[in-house]
Amino acid sequence: MTRYDELIQRLREAAQPDRPVPAELAPYVEKVRLHAYKVTDGDVDALKAAGFSEDDIFEQTVSAAVAAGLERLDAGLRTL
Repeated sequence: MTRYDELIQRLREAAQPDRPVPAELAPYVEKVRLHAYKVTDGDVDALKAAGFSEDDIFEQTVSAAVAAGLERLDAGLRTL
């Protein structure tokens, strides 16, 4: 338990890291979750060309990034 538990819970709720991911976005979301530094403008352009809006892409990106951060936070807290 940390002094930030309430804030972390609010982040989990706001970012919806467990939101469903459309199949076409799954490879991109996985890339964000595991290798965010490899995401390129080309990845985003391909999603836009496939019909996804910038808002859709942004929301999925934030959810995946928050999920990855929370997974790492939880792993770190378990080691304490």
